[in-house]
Amino acid sequence: MPPVRSNVTVDGLQRLNTLPADDALALLLRCSHSERWSRHVLACRPFADAAALALAAHDGWQAASREDWLLAFAGHPKIGDVEYLRSRFDARAHGEQGQVLSAPDAVLEELAQLNRDYAARHGFIFIICASGLGALQMLEALRARIHRPTDVEFAEAATQHAAINRLRLEGALAT
Repeated sequence: MPPVRSNVTVDGLQRLNTLPADDALALLLRCSHSERWSRHVLACRPFADAAALALAAHDGWQAASREDWLLAFAGHPKIGDVEYLRSRFDARAHGEQGQVLSAPDAVLEELAQLNRDYAARHGFIFIICASGLGALQMLEALRARIHRPTDVEFAEAATQHAAINRLRLEGALAT
């Protein structure tokens, strides 16, 4: 499990601990799109601290099946999907990969084409924890990962998604 560095506040943790189950589940589903992961984290409440929450999130993701992971992956916009980013009011998606909007057209076109090629090759969309990455960095990662064996790439996508889960959960509970 990654080291626990967390932006989760005491108030945020208390809010998660005391939310009605349906509301807490909805919050968790917005973080991951995985019902199994979300229900696992929900069942571990109450959390004594951010480390306990991080452990529950980690264990829940590791316990998820391939099908659960694929469902979670499918809940993400494709990296570089400019139309999605422009049309959505989802500030989180824009914040996670909004830097793509300012990329040159050639970069955007290559991202779009490689995303299609990646999905055709591997059977799932390209997943990367895009927070803090520019369009060129994401494109370089996509170029580097597209030709890897699918089982290796699936494991990497799951690892990247776990990082996304952590960042989203921390963001949801940072205040």
